[in-house]
Amino acid sequence: MLQRLILSCMFLVISGIHTANAALELVITDGINSARPIAIVPFQWEGKSKLPEDISGVVASDLQRSGKFSPVATSNMPQTPYDESAVDVDAWTRLGVDSLLTGTIKQNAAGNYVIHYQLVDIVQAQLLKGKRQSLTEDGQLVESKDYVLLNNIATVSPKRLREYAHRISDLVYEKLTGDKGAFLTRIAYVVVHDGEKYPYQLRISDYDGYNERLVLSSKQPLMSPAWSPDGKKLAYVSFQNGHAEIYIMNIYTGKREKISSFPRHNGAPVFSPDGKSLALVLSKSGSLQVYIMDLATKKIRQITRGRSNNTEPFWYPDGKSLIFTSDRGGKPQIYKVDLSTGVTNRLTWQGSQNLGGQITPDGKFLIMVNKNQSGFNLAKQDLETGSVQILTRTLLDESPSIAPNGGMVIYSSIYNKTNVLSMVSIDGRFKARLPETNGRVRAPAWSPFL
Repeated sequence: MLQRLILSCMFLVISGIHTANAALELVITDGINSARPIAIVPFQWEGKSKLPEDISGVVASDLQRSGKFSPVATSNMPQTPYDESAVDVDAWTRLGVDSLLTGTIKQNAAGNYVIHYQLVDIVQAQLLKGKRQSLTEDGQLVESKDYVLLNNIATVSPKRLREYAHRISDLVYEKLTGDKGAFLTRIAYVVVHDGEKYPYQLRISDYDGYNERLVLSSKQPLMSPAWSPDGKKLAYVSFQNGHAEIYIMNIYTGKREKISSFPRHNGAPVFSPDGKSLALVLSKSGSLQVYIMDLATKKIRQITRGRSNNTEPFWYPDGKSLIFTSDRGGKPQIYKVDLSTGVTNRLTWQGSQNLGGQITPDGKFLIMVNKNQSGFNLAKQDLETGSVQILTRTLLDESPSIAPNGGMVIYSSIYNKTNVLSMVSIDGRFKARLPETNGRVRAPAWSPFL
């Protein structure tokens, strides 16, 4: 039983095909009609040579991937204004656009780029047009600019242009939704290249697949990367010494520390919200059990007991409870344990199996792999009401990882008989897929805010 469950857990972390440029081929599969129309006007470049990064293009892609926005095609734009004063409010209103981002870019004498961008609320501008004025310090009446939601200027080095584009996306997203954007984040994953000397590679990239970087390679399997809350370290499982052991690695210095090497299985590491502890799974007593390790002292505390197998721990945002998968009822279901009292309650009841659970950052929802009549799909359970919503209907959905703002989930699915990386919005309306490229990727893990 133990061996079967370990193999099952290994199988469920198999993820999609992914390379650094896969984000360019994002295929929207559902939900674009329900997204909010927005205009991202191509920023005016005032230089002579080609701009090294398409800032407005990056922003448009970011907002589209969030599932909440549908950028207007440039060919359908009634105009390309580069300042809010030139925006034809009536033309954009007729097009159904309720917000517009525009800007200019120029290069200074030091070789850095000066970006001036403005976010215009078209609806508010229409309402205020010719109706509202404000008094300046010298007593002059001027038209109110309350409809200009952002009016920022930034000086950015050439190497950080794309990074700052994600920063603009975060600001626009937060201003229009009220929620923090998650475009300045990263994803960690294990790439498997069969036939190479070091076929297992731990890599990280920006959330959209760019700036991919190799942080570790191995002849033996690597599994289950998990980010520290500060985004500087990864915990992961390595088989380099013949059995599963847990390491923590600083992704900037490359320094590694072996954290857990008990007999038999060491797996499923996940940092506590404060970064001081690590939840992990050990089988040193026979069956799989959940433990918590104090990272300063390396002392461990056993959380689950009994003959059943308990695995896949995940912390509640307040750090006071854990969820985990257990077969104590016969088939895998998700349970919650209060860490101060040890009181344990079953959370999932719909579906023959529920596993791979994660809690959204606001603590309101459980995202999990749910087995139902259509197979293994991602589902969302309201932790207050218990109601369950199936989020995906693709084939063999698994390995969910939630964005730090709780807006999107990245996961693995099957498309055209191969593993692909997919995304779904937390409400299930928007879905996207990264088509097959090369290499096999396991266990995608979304970073915290950086």
